Amino acid sequence: MSEVKTYEIRGTAIFNVTNFPTKQKFVKYIRALNEKQAIEKLYSDFGSKNKIKRANIKIEEVKEVNPEHVPDKYIRDISKLNKVIM
Repeated sequence: MSEVKTYEIRGTAIFNVTNFPTKQKFVKYIRALNEKQAIEKLYSDFGSKNKIKRANIKIEEVKEVNPEHVPDKYIRDISKLNKVIM
């Protein structure tokens, strides 16, 4: 069984393409099994929440981080769980 890790993804994205395009930097923390799945989750989140196409997202860095040093409280709390009951 694989272990879920926390990844920090840094990059730039073009927001609001139709009206007034603005290029903004972002840092996103994502929990995934590997880097490829973390990048796919990032594309999925930005596409669904902000309507950003994959071509408008430029990923500069992907690195694994310690969940205790993540500023997002939700990610820290999720990383402390050892099982989920549904």
